Parts: sequence; C-alpha cells; structure tokens
Amino acid sequence: MTKIVTCIAPVNIAVIKYWGKQDEELIIPLNDSLSGTISTEFMCAKTTIMVSPLLTENKFWLNGKEQSFDNKRLNNCIQEVRRRANPELPQLNWKISICSENNFPTAAGLASSAAGYACLVSAFAALYEIKGDISSIARRGSGSACRSIYGGWVRWCKGVKNDGSDSIAKQIAAASHWLEMRVLILVVNDTRKKYSSTDGMQRGVKTSELLKYRSQTIVPRRIEAMVKAINEKDFHTFARLTMEDSNQFHAICLDTYPPCVYMNDTSHGIAELVHLYNEYKASNKVAYTFDAGPNACLYLLESEVEEFLAVINEAFPPRENQVDYLRGIPVTNRCIPEKMRLSLNIKRHEEGMLKYIIHTKIGDGPQLSHRPEDHLLDEAGLPKR
Repeated sequence: MTKIVTCIAPVNIAVIKYWGKQDEELIIPLNDSLSGTISTEFMCAKTTIMVSPLLTENKFWLNGKEQSFDNKRLNNCIQEVRRRANPELPQLNWKISICSENNFPTAAGLASSAAGYACLVSAFAALYEIKGDISSIARRGSGSACRSIYGGWVRWCKGVKNDGSDSIAKQIAAASHWLEMRVLILVVNDTRKKYSSTDGMQRGVKTSELLKYRSQTIVPRRIEAMVKAINEKDFHTFARLTMEDSNQFHAICLDTYPPCVYMNDTSHGIAELVHLYNEYKASNKVAYTFDAGPNACLYLLESEVEEFLAVINEAFPPRENQVDYLRGIPVTNRCIPEKMRLSLNIKRHEEGMLKYIIHTKIGDGPQLSHRPEDHLLDEAGLPKR
C-alpha cells in the first residue's frame, strides 16, 4: 500500500525580479517576473515523499535535519494538493514522510526555496495524481517556486483575480530555444543571509515609494521588452534589461526603511568588472544579476565563457591549490590577451574572495523517479543517511 516518489527540481534565476506581495496569505506578487530555469545537472533540490497507512506520524527532514511539520507554507501546499485530488484516493488519509536536500547553499540568495517547493509540489502531485498546472500550488510555498515548475524561460503572471487562481507561471521559451546561453554562479558567501526575502519584501511594501513605482510603471514595459529579447535571442538587450532590473531591485532594498543590504564589496566589484568587460567589447557580452544575497549570477553566451572566466580569475584569484573551485561544465583554462589586460586595468582582489564558481546552463523543469536507488527514504520512511 505504501507509495513513494522522488523528484529533482531546478533553481531559477530571475532576470526581472519578484519583490513584494499584494496578498501575503495567497502569495500574489505586485508585478510579473521572468526567469531562466537552471539545469538540474549541477544545482537542484531533491525530495522523496512517502505516504503509507503504516506511518504513525508526519515527518520532515531538510538537509539531514528534522524539521517541524507545523510549517504554514508546507501545509498550504499539502492542503491545496489534497483539495485538487480525487477524494476517493486512499492515500489522502495516510501519514507522510518527507526528506529533502539541496546540492547548493540554502538561504544564501540562490533560490533554494524555489527549487525546494517546486520539488515538493511536483512529488505530491505525482503521489496524489494531480493533473494540469501546479505552479499556483508551488507559489503557496515560495512565490518564485512557481517558475521552477517549468524549464527554459518562464514568466510568472501576477494575475488579476483576488483568489490568486490566475497567478501562475507560463513557459515563454523552452531550454532548447537558446542553446548557447550559459550561466556562471559566483559564490561570494554561502551562509544564511542576514535579512530573509520575506522580511525584506514586507518591509519594502510598507516603506518604499520606489517599489510602488517600479511595480506599477516600470516592470510592465520592461518585461515585455525582455520577452521580445529572449524570443529574438538579442543578448545585448537581454543583458541591459537584466542588469538594469537587478540594480533597481537593490536600489529598492536601500530605499526600504530601515534598508536591507544584500550586496557587499565583492558583489560590487563583480558588477564593475562586468561593465569594464562590456565596454571593452563595445557590446553587452555578460549580464549580472543579484538576488537577495551577495552571490552573482552571470548570464553569457558559450563563446564568452573561457575568456570571461580568465578575466574573473585575474580579478578574483582563487586560493592556491584550491580543490573543486570551478564546478559544473568543464572549461579550458586560458590567459587574458595582453591588450585586454592593459585596457581593462583590472583591479586584483585578495585570493579567496570567491568561494567557488558553478558553470551551468538553462535546463528543463522537475523530473520524477520511482527507482528505489534514487529515494532518500528507506522502506520505514526514515532518511537513508
């Protein structure tokens, strides 16, 4: 009678940000947002859920530590999944064991909650045989999780209905649409951030006039321009819009009272380096975006990866003999051309300012597995490790 399923779900990196809710309970955003779904090959959340009449209580483990099951957002997702399920399913009344883990830092501004809740809801939907769009359910756990339900390029439409039923994610282009696109994640700090996204948003909605103007006036036209740039694979425009939106997001965080400061000196140094490189190239070849944390997410085309990584290593050298510094898709090491070195006049920072770099690409949405070797739970509903 026991049913068990495992899901792997992706992170998404927003190019037009979600920041601020018009409804805290339903998690309905102030404005539309848009992101790229990152390949699960190197960054993902993995969740196993078991439901069984043999289980005596609900249990939840995250990254090896048992968590309270009395979590409002978790239970909102479970209730919504059960509401949409066939009421005659016997598993609706069984106890639940959940084990989830991320293979990247949690609560460090790298969209761990988006991957986690997209994973959780996709697994529950499989267990309870839910059909149709489930992005509105994932949204109830973590707003941006709705975008991780789909691969490629995804738009979260804020919707207009008070019940949030039309606040859903829609894919605007598949991962295969822009195969040349690459992503570099520069991990500056992998510890828990000082201000949670939830607290920062609530404070911003209450105190930032800039946030109101952005959501009502700027984002509607910017997001349409971004959709056009992605559909036409216009990287120069895509990069400009991405960086402008990231800068404006952090300006809002500073306009919040008291301010929420997420970027640090290393973050600003990375942004400066990107602008120097783009000016040298006389075109936008790299785009930075920073979520609610100091870590940089860089979008660039495959043709620029080797050269720009050389520029990064010149400006932010790794510690000597550091193992596993560059992770993900392999890259051939190369040196900066002398002409570029002289022209950029790169400021060299201390060794080890970047903890590590992940080289990845745009990928697909959540994937399910019923293979026993993939499950994080054993037959008794306990973590295997």
